Amino acid sequence: MDCLLRKERERTLSGQSNTKTFAFLKPEALQSKVAGEVLSRLEKKGFSIKQLRLHNISRKEAETLYTVHKGKPFFQELVDHVTSGPVVLMILEGSNAVDVLRRVVGATNPQTAEPGTIRGDLSLSITANMIHASDSAENAKKEASIFFHDGI
Repeated sequence: MDCLLRKERERTLSGQSNTKTFAFLKPEALQSKVAGEVLSRLEKKGFSIKQLRLHNISRKEAETLYTVHKGKPFFQELVDHVTSGPVVLMILEGSNAVDVLRRVVGATNPQTAEPGTIRGDLSLSITANMIHASDSAENAKKEASIFFHDGI
């Protein structure tokens, strides 16, 4: 209990408040057996895992998730990829969660992602780039609601 109070006091003094975001580990994270490493990196960065679930994304869920890309040449490849095997769905909490997670994840294209980021270290393909991370608080809420009925 004292630890929780101390953390809350530190957060209040620093002017930072925790926010939540949505992410999921793509099928290749499980296939290549690096899911544990990715989760460990997120926890070491200070994220709390609020919800975590293994899930097989349906085609309908994938099309809803990536509706902003509908009509683009890579849309079908993206849908096919995320429905090709189980994923690990997550709701994460941390200071400035969306922006911090995006920095930890790295650029969408692993070939331009900085070393030390998840994609820069563990991925080779734009489609199979290990992890999806919401790009805004608004999108995090929308995306989480597809998979978690209580949302963020």
